[in-house]
Amino acid sequence: MELSEPQLLHTVTDSVATVVVHHPAKRNAMTAAMWRALPPLLDTLAADPGVRALVVTGAGGTFCAGADISTLRRSPEEAQSLAVHAEEALAAFPKPTVAAIRGHCVGGGSQLAAACDLRFAEEGSLFGVTPAKLGIVYPASSTRRLVSLVGPAAAKYLLFSGELIDAERALRTGLIDEVLPEGELAKRVAEFTRTLASRSQLTQAAAKEFANGRTDRDAYWTGQARGSGDTAEGVAAFLERRQPRFTWSVPGRG
Repeated sequence: MELSEPQLLHTVTDSVATVVVHHPAKRNAMTAAMWRALPPLLDTLAADPGVRALVVTGAGGTFCAGADISTLRRSPEEAQSLAVHAEEALAAFPKPTVAAIRGHCVGGGSQLAAACDLRFAEEGSLFGVTPAKLGIVYPASSTRRLVSLVGPAAAKYLLFSGELIDAERALRTGLIDEVLPEGELAKRVAEFTRTLASRSQLTQAAAKEFANGRTDRDAYWTGQARGSGDTAEGVAAFLERRQPRFTWSVPGRG
């Protein structure tokens, strides 16, 4: 496939997987094929024991300008279903996820970013949730996820108006977690994900489930902690003033 074709690119470097939304002709808008490709790609990366964190970003100076509108003409319901399935797959990724955002993060792009655990953005980025411009009912799951990030009032502002907000306002509302000066985003994300990759996957995986509201796995995680060896290693490394070598990894998904 030519590099100019719409596609999802991915690399794995130093235990961090990076998925790049690549559709330069339409500011990285997601086509139906790209939405379909994301869940199996995430499954592959989740099953790779060498992957300890995931970054989602866009090619060039744009994160993702939304869904490719041409897909909505054929079947709006199918297009929305594909986007929701991909969003849910990203939200369920069992390892830490970070959206690295430049430029426009709009519509489907906001869905992808919201499904990540954390969002770092470059100054000058713009954010919008724009179904009201198209007469689309925003999915219930996506609406709840947005509300959990920014609260009901800010979510209503974004959904009712479809207006774009800048990175500073997005930071104030909780839509993003850090704003970086121009040219500093890649360095900060690389630094932060190296930190994530050095920490206990056991702690991260359990914390992700608990923070996402799961309430039926307390006993499971207690058992995992008891048998993992990560706690003993972490305490020993602290006392010996060395970096810990955590060995627990996320179980493969069948």
